[in-house]
Formats: sequence, C-alpha cells, structure tokens
Amino acid sequence: MSSDNAAQDSGATDESVWDVVVVGAGPAGASAAYAAAVAGRRVLLLEKSELPRYKTCGGGIIGPSRDSLPPGFELPLRDRVHAVTFSLNGKLSRTRRSKQMLFGLINRPEFDASLVETAKDAGARVRTGATVSRVEQHGSSVPDRRTVAVVLADGEIVLARAVIGADGSASRIGAHVGVKLDQVDLGLESEIPVPPTVAEDWAGRVHIDWGPIPGSYGWVFPKGDTLTVGVISARGEGAGTKRYLEDFIARLGLAGFEPSVSSGHLTRCRSDDSPLSRGRVIVCGDAAGLLEPWTREGISFALRSGRLAGEWAVRISEAQDAVDARRQALNYAFAIKAGLGVEMGVGRRMLTAFERRPGVMHAAVTSFRPAWQAFAKITRGTTTLAEIVRTHPMARRALAAMDRPQPGNRAGGRGGNRGGGRAEQQAEEQPGDRAENQPGTQAG
Repeated sequence: MSSDNAAQDSGATDESVWDVVVVGAGPAGASAAYAAAVAGRRVLLLEKSELPRYKTCGGGIIGPSRDSLPPGFELPLRDRVHAVTFSLNGKLSRTRRSKQMLFGLINRPEFDASLVETAKDAGARVRTGATVSRVEQHGSSVPDRRTVAVVLADGEIVLARAVIGADGSASRIGAHVGVKLDQVDLGLESEIPVPPTVAEDWAGRVHIDWGPIPGSYGWVFPKGDTLTVGVISARGEGAGTKRYLEDFIARLGLAGFEPSVSSGHLTRCRSDDSPLSRGRVIVCGDAAGLLEPWTREGISFALRSGRLAGEWAVRISEAQDAVDARRQALNYAFAIKAGLGVEMGVGRRMLTAFERRPGVMHAAVTSFRPAWQAFAKITRGTTTLAEIVRTHPMARRALAAMDRPQPGNRAGGRGGNRGGGRAEQQAEEQPGDRAENQPGTQAG
C-alpha cells in the first residue's frame, strides 16, 4: 500500500508516485526492496539486465551473509566448505579442516534471481531491461519537494518519495550522491568446467593463495562440476594481475581445461568521509563503496546495507519536508558507519599489514591455532574481525605490530616490498580442526 502521507501542493498523487524506487537488483538492491516491501510500501525494483545474469564474484556465503537473508530464504548452495588450503605465492601449501561448515558457495545468477523473487513475493514490483540514466531532485521533472524523478534511458520518468542506489561499483546513483572512493582493485576470474574426478578432489575445499603483488590473493571455489578461479590486486597492476591468474591456474594443474566464462571486475571501497545520501536518495552495497577492504568480500556488506537502506528509505518516504528527510538519511548513515564502517576500518588495517607482511599472515593462519580459530569463527559468523580486535588484547598487539613498516620498506603499502616469512612451526592441532602440509595442490 502507499504511504499514508499524501503529496502536498502538487499534482503528484500517491497512485502516480512510488514510495521507494530501488535501482539495481543485485543482493543489495533485492535486500533493500524486500525490506521496504515487507513494511507495506509501494516498491519498484529497476534492473537494466534480464535475470538471471552473470556477475564476476567468487560466490562465498559467510555467516554474516546467511544471517542477513530474508526469513525462510533457501540458499542455492553448490558446495559446503569444510577445508581451506592456504599457500604463499604457490609455495608452503597447507590445508586446514573443520568438522563444522565454514561457509557455503553459490552461483550468483541463481542467488540473485532467488533474492529478487523473494522481494517480489513480499510485494515489490520488478522491471528488468530498465536502464537508469540519472535522478533529479529539482527541476521541471520533479512535481514537488517530496519527490525524486528517476529518469530512464528511453526518457521515461519514474517518480518516488525515496530512491535507493544499488546499481553496482560504477553506480550512476552513487555519482549523484557524490560517493568518494579510497581503494580500487581489479578482480579477474574464470569459470572452469572440470571432469568428475577433478571435481571430487575439490569438493568441500577451497584454496586461498597469498599472491606476488602487494595486497593480492587468489582463490579456487568449487561449485559441483565447475571451479571458480580468480585473483585480485590493486588497480594499475593489470598486466601483473593477468599473469598471476595464468600462473595460478597453471600451478593448480587446470591450464588444460577451457573456461566457460572469463571476466573482470573493479571493486571500490568508499573513503571514510564519503556521503551515503543526498536529499531523498541513499546508496548501499557496491554503489556506496561498501565492502571489506582486505578480502574485498562484498555479499554480506550488500545484504546488510541493503536491508538498512530499505528500512530507512521507508522513513525517508514518509518525511514531509527536507529537514526530516535529511534527518532520516543521516540516521541511515550512522547505522552504516556504526556497524559496517567499523568493520571496514579494521579491514583497511589488515590490508596494510598483509601488504607488508604476507608471510606473517600465512604463517599465522596455517601454524597458529588461535589465528585459524579466528578465521573459522569469522567465516561462520560467530564473530567479526572488528570484534576480535576490540576484545582480544593479543590480536590488538599483533595488528599494531604488523601496522609498523618493515625496515627498508619505503612505500609501506601497495607499492612497497612484499614481506617474506615462512611457516616454520606446526601448531598443536585441535580435534576437528586439523591441518595438513601439502607440497602442492593438484586438481586431479
């Protein structure tokens, strides 16, 4: 149903104006549309592509993602991860295992389409093939001060009391809001179909490789008869990132298999002072630059920020004037910064430490039981990296020590020298969380 607050002093009626228009039907947009629709508002979800559509994404669903899904949502899992093989630029491979599931793996086309269907079931209307060119909050297209005009590429104008930008890392809505970016990375990925014997070797196990470029890493995520293999590093290292992916695939013994899809994608992290709103328009997910800076994990950030955006957009849609709308938008920004913003702050420190000392990071997670336990708890969703740093003095001291630049490391960051280090000591094993040394990881 429409908001009870009717448009004042204009020809815009409740029937001609949507309460909330969401731009972009990824996890952030679908989550936002669902949250606004279950509140009983008239919601329109606009998506430029037809669904389902492919997205460059590893497809890991960690605990915070599972906890942020709509009630009753059935995850279309392709695999359940109980083991992780870590390596340091192809060397010092070691596998750690857990009796409990660490996280699940999905294909984004299936996952995104299911989330959109959930939003539709909650009452949101969905339009695909609708490309948004811009939004206007003033001018002839806007009938009153409580309304935003969403202008489509074909010239059609859609009116709304509140607009949510969830249109990805190259967001037009983010540009309108003035989102500022602090970190841009390039991810390259291949979807590699493999025969059953190879798929069986990878079932339930992922591979994480700390890469040769400062801040880079690679991954292998098994999804039945297909392996998602990718790498990520800072933008500006395009040639090196491509070589890293090729070398990574070759070392894994997968070079003989033809990828069904090869793709690339830029991930963007917001700066601390980047706005999250402008007038009656707010942004979430990749459009807001919300993702974990170290791992560049974005699905949980999209789902959580999308839900908050949907809830606060309802309040913005009810605001009778610009002052009240601004107040609600600031409340949304506060909610984001108090939760996801704190996690991003710790993630930035972790990325800096990882850039300087990848060998120390590798040794810790493979040979130091508390570090592995922390990794497992974070992926399961029983804690967060920020919570561990806040509550554990040893974690704070370790991060502070890694924050300090190494002698001779002039750049101390993405352009700096990579830290070395070897995992020299095998930790005492916890029952159910075993570790095993592997001279190399072969796929088949």
